[in-house]
Amino acid sequence: MPHPITILEQYWNHTSFRPYQEEIINSVLTHNDTFALLPTGGGKSICFQIPALVMEGICIVISPLVALMRDQVTSLKNKGIKAMAITSGISYKELDTLLDNCIYGNYKFLYLSPERLQQEIVQQRIEQMNVNLIAVDEAHCISQWGNDFRPAYKNIAILRQLQPSVNVIALTATAKPKVIEETIAALDFIAPNIYKASFTRPNIAYQVLHSEDKLYDLEQQLKKHKGASIIYVRSRKMSVEIHHILEKKGFSTTFFHGGIPTKDKQQRLNQWMHNQKDIMVATTAFGMGIDKPDVKTVIHVNLPESIESYYQEAGRAGRNEKDAFAIVLTNKSDEKTLKNQFINSLPSLDDIKLVYRKLCNFFQIPYGEGELTTHRFNFSDFCRAYDFNNAKTYHTLQLLDRNSVIKLSQQFNYKTKLQFTVSNAAMFSYLNTHSQYNIIVKTILRTYGGIFEHQLAINLTLVSDKSSASEKEIISVLNQLHKDGIVDFLYSNTDSEVIFLQPREDDKTINRIANVIEQQQELKRFQVNSVLEYVNNERVCKNIQLLDYFGEVTKKNCGKCTVCLSVDVSEAPKTLKNIKSAILLAIETRPLSSREMVEGLPFEEVDILNVLKTLLEHNLVMMTASNTYKLNAYETR
Repeated sequence: MPHPITILEQYWNHTSFRPYQEEIINSVLTHNDTFALLPTGGGKSICFQIPALVMEGICIVISPLVALMRDQVTSLKNKGIKAMAITSGISYKELDTLLDNCIYGNYKFLYLSPERLQQEIVQQRIEQMNVNLIAVDEAHCISQWGNDFRPAYKNIAILRQLQPSVNVIALTATAKPKVIEETIAALDFIAPNIYKASFTRPNIAYQVLHSEDKLYDLEQQLKKHKGASIIYVRSRKMSVEIHHILEKKGFSTTFFHGGIPTKDKQQRLNQWMHNQKDIMVATTAFGMGIDKPDVKTVIHVNLPESIESYYQEAGRAGRNEKDAFAIVLTNKSDEKTLKNQFINSLPSLDDIKLVYRKLCNFFQIPYGEGELTTHRFNFSDFCRAYDFNNAKTYHTLQLLDRNSVIKLSQQFNYKTKLQFTVSNAAMFSYLNTHSQYNIIVKTILRTYGGIFEHQLAINLTLVSDKSSASEKEIISVLNQLHKDGIVDFLYSNTDSEVIFLQPREDDKTINRIANVIEQQQELKRFQVNSVLEYVNNERVCKNIQLLDYFGEVTKKNCGKCTVCLSVDVSEAPKTLKNIKSAILLAIETRPLSSREMVEGLPFEEVDILNVLKTLLEHNLVMMTASNTYKLNAYETR
């Protein structure tokens, strides 16, 4: 049997393990059930991949994330290791062949989704395989209090019946104590070895900056912390817009979101990974499974939806253990936006029953039928047909997907796509002689930045609403522009695909999962409120707040977060006095904005703003109508 370190050197070109990796690997190799909690960047995959390579046979890996499965399979294949992922969209015959290959073809890894595991043919073939290990990735999904509970994960324990002598390793990056307990029980662990790395990342400074001008403050932070960066935003449109704004200011940037063609995604990822581009502006679709050690800064322009997701995204900074920064930019409107997006749009059980019933009607599925049927699906048409609210309906469909009633996949190859293929000047010259297209064309240009440089997926409903033109009229105009050589236009009347996983039983279908849905929604409320508490709590060290959330107790301040760096009057009277004197001297000749003071004075922004607040409270300075600060002549006489 080869030694684990030999495998590490041979395939990963490393000569030593990260903390806990060797202990976890040895636990697996001695056939113990093992639970591994390693924070983002801790190297979880090696903990099951190396033991699987040491032992004879095939390792079955259960994962809920198709993208992550594909990334890991590609990485293993590039190392010369035989691995496959069985995902959706393959025929029964192809599935039959792939499973035979796992039995007879010397494959080392088979990646499956928990839903795929429920198929009878899959279970039958797993019984015939020489399985050396079962790995459950993202294991927190098995707990109803996990960040992304998936009921299908509850059925993973069937592997223990199919392969009763094979041990299991469960892995996750974010799990509270209650989630760990539930996971161990659900997987039927016996005397498990539990390894929990600390959630402390001592090299990361967690900072929350209250900003009234996020673009300006974003620019300042990028200038201050030069190096590889990730900027997380909430929408695809914003990722494109911020990329263009930063590019015009001379920053080296690219952008990434789920709707970009696969070829472009890979190109942009390569540019960023190899430091041809410093900054990646991205939605949360970016980052899973990507290990770039030298990320200096991760900046959230919008509030994350949970502490779990924030910790994972922030944890992509500083994996080389050098000083790094995780920054949240927030303002007064963020709380309302976050609640509107994730709390106020949560559907009631009656909403869910109605949407499910109408979805079945939309595809004319008879009662008791429809199981495993696939349908191309236009979300906008569906909402319009039944006068449904888009946000609430989307959340409902996600709930139905998560609870294995349907599978909703956004097939971006079905998207309506558009790109202007002529220059800006040529396009406006064309409009001079085709003025009837003015409103539609200008609406598209103002809605989709980068449409001259890239083929973008466009939302015809959105363009219709903004231009007050019908979708039919817009399609006609775009077809004409295509004929005239002004645009490349690819029209599709569907943007998604729906697979019904259960036969239609209307309310009975939803009643079976009602308790689970209510618990999921309670968890979502808790998560959103925890994020708001984190960004608004300026009394407790940010690192301590994060550790406390995950059940880890410490009283030691990190010394580098915004709370720790804020000047305390009782602890630093001399520093305060210096800042106060510098501010009063600076505005003695003319009023200044806080931005001008931050740029002109040799102190930290948070300290200047705190002192300014104190000076205002004591009437030593006053605000002008143009939002600048000036001396209060009466008080300073």
